[in-house]
Amino acid sequence: MNTYNNLGSKDTRSGFGEALLALGKADENIVALCADLTGSLKMDAFKKEFPDRFFEAGIAEANMIGVAAGLTIGGKIPFTGTFANFSTGRVYDQIRQSVAYSNKNVKICASHAGITLGEDGASHQSLEDIGMMKMLPHMTVVSPCDFNQTRAATFAVAKHIGPVYLRFGRPKVPNFTDPDQEFVIGKAQLLLEGNDVTIIATGHLVWKALEAARLLSEQAIRAEVMNIHTIKPLDDQAILASVQKTGCVVSAEEHMRNGGLGESIAQLLVRHHPVPMEMVAVDDTFGESGKPEELLAKYGLDTPDVVHAVRMAISRK
Repeated sequence: MNTYNNLGSKDTRSGFGEALLALGKADENIVALCADLTGSLKMDAFKKEFPDRFFEAGIAEANMIGVAAGLTIGGKIPFTGTFANFSTGRVYDQIRQSVAYSNKNVKICASHAGITLGEDGASHQSLEDIGMMKMLPHMTVVSPCDFNQTRAATFAVAKHIGPVYLRFGRPKVPNFTDPDQEFVIGKAQLLLEGNDVTIIATGHLVWKALEAARLLSEQAIRAEVMNIHTIKPLDDQAILASVQKTGCVVSAEEHMRNGGLGESIAQLLVRHHPVPMEMVAVDDTFGESGKPEELLAKYGLDTPDVVHAVRMAISRK
């Protein structure tokens, strides 16, 4: 079984900020817009280096999206930045009408996603954003798992023609993927091979899935772990190939059960290969203020929850 080691903890938003700066140096058409959260989105280095290509929208997220859509008409590649909750819910009409419907080349970059936003609480913890974005025609939805992958994803997003929702987070999390990895939008990443169960995770919960697989291997349960860093388009072929081999599946995500990655997988399986499935996700509730790891445990998104879901899925084979 392959092993993945923690190369040190880093926040995924810093991977975005580092890549954005590099992109700005490589392509003068890269521009950035932020809604009064430049430091939080790690966009300050880009702002300092390219002040004429950085636009501070203030607390006017809807206006920011409209301006970004307009900039694409002149050939610019705009990256917008704010918290996930404000990147989606507050500006959904503008994204739908001016970006998705018009198929504009806007990169909607959302930090502080999920429950691990932590102490800011339910008003800021976005657990619905994946569902909102994946339902929009033309929209690509990307959710990388660590610093290295967020950096690689940002470069890939810049090359992609069309609207993209790029989701990442606030806390420092294990950094375990290859720093020189090739990021292919729409292509699943098989991390571990196994025969007993398929664990399909995204974002911060990919590391939790790997931790669960290690624990399960001590009990002679060989889990196949797949990182779905692109939720839309979904890598149907990779998922079906794995599930046909293992006979059951567990999805794991830092998002609401309704509308998330697990829902997309379930739709795929019910059409092509129904098998027992369990979902590790937030169950139709808002979050609350607390430390990230405590919230993951309370809302059923921790390593033991993945292990329990695996046992449930296997018991139903």
